Amino acid sequence: MRQFFTIAANAFMELIRQPIFLLLMTGSACFEIFLAVPYYFAFGDEPKLVENSTLAVMLLSGLFGAVLSASSSLAREIRSGTALAVLSKPVGRAQFLLAKFTGLIAALTVLTYTNMIGVLLGSWMSFDAYGKTDLPAIGIFAAGIAAAYALGGFSNFFLRRPFVSDAVLAFVVMATLAAFVIFEFTTQKQSVGVIAKVNWNLVPAGILILFALWILAAIALACSTRFDVIATLAICSAIFLVGLMSDYFFGQRAAHGETWASTLYSIIPNWQLFWLADAIETGKNTFQWNYVGKAFAYMVCYAGAALAVGAALFEERELS
Repeated sequence: MRQFFTIAANAFMELIRQPIFLLLMTGSACFEIFLAVPYYFAFGDEPKLVENSTLAVMLLSGLFGAVLSASSSLAREIRSGTALAVLSKPVGRAQFLLAKFTGLIAALTVLTYTNMIGVLLGSWMSFDAYGKTDLPAIGIFAAGIAAAYALGGFSNFFLRRPFVSDAVLAFVVMATLAAFVIFEFTTQKQSVGVIAKVNWNLVPAGILILFALWILAAIALACSTRFDVIATLAICSAIFLVGLMSDYFFGQRAAHGETWASTLYSIIPNWQLFWLADAIETGKNTFQWNYVGKAFAYMVCYAGAALAVGAALFEERELS
C-alpha cells in the first residue's frame, strides 16, 4: 500500500504543477464570476441563467481538465519511459493504473472545489434589472487571486519551491477565505427588497458534476493507455456529446425492446443524470442527497468498469 499512496501522491503533485492546471482553475473560476457581472434583462430569470451557466462552465472545464490530466499523468509517462521505470519495481500494472486514477480524481476534486466556490459566488452576485453589479465581491475575490499568486511567487523566489503547485494550493485557501468574507460581511441586492442568499442547493448539483468528471477521468485514463492527448480528447468529447443525447438516440428505442439500443444505452453514460439544475429551479430539493447517493453508486460501477477495461489494455501495452 505504501507504493500505491506514493504513486498517487506523486501523480497529484505532478498534475497540480502543470501550468495548464493553474490557468484552467483561475480562468474557469474568474469566468464564473464574470457571468454574474453583466445586465441580462431575462425577465426575472437572471439568477437561474447565471446558475445554469456557471454549472456548465464547471462541467466543461472539468472535461478538459480530466482529459489533459489523464494524458499528462499516463500517456506522457508511457512515451517518456517513466512508467517502465516505475513498473520495474515491485508494482503491478493494475496497481499503478489505480494509483494514477486516485491522484487524478484528487486533482479534479481540487479543480471542482474552486469552481464550486465560483458557482456559489456567481449565484450570490446575480441580479435582475433592478439590481446592480456587486463590485465589493469582485474586489474581494480579485484580491484573493492576487494574494494566491503573490504567495506562489514568494515561495518560489525565497524558498525555491515550485510556483505553480504553491499557487494552486494558495488559490484554494484564498478563494475559500474570499468567499467566506463575501458571504458573511457583504450584502447584495438581487432585486428590489430582495437580499442575496447563498443557494446551498447548488452543492449537490456540483457534487453530481464531480461524479461525472470522475467517470470521464476513468474513461480518459483508459484511453490514455493506448492513445495520446488529441485522440483521447476526441474520444472523450464524442462520448460526452453522445451521452448528452443518449435519451433521444437510444432511450426511446430501448424502451421498445430493441437490443442494440438497450446495449448502447447501458454502455454510454447518460450525463443528463448528473444535471440537477432544472430540479433545483423547480424547488424539488428534498430528494437531492438521496439521489446523490444513487449517483455515487452508479459512478463507482461505471468508473470501475472503465478502469477494468483500461487495466486490460494496459496489461497488453508494450512499454519498452
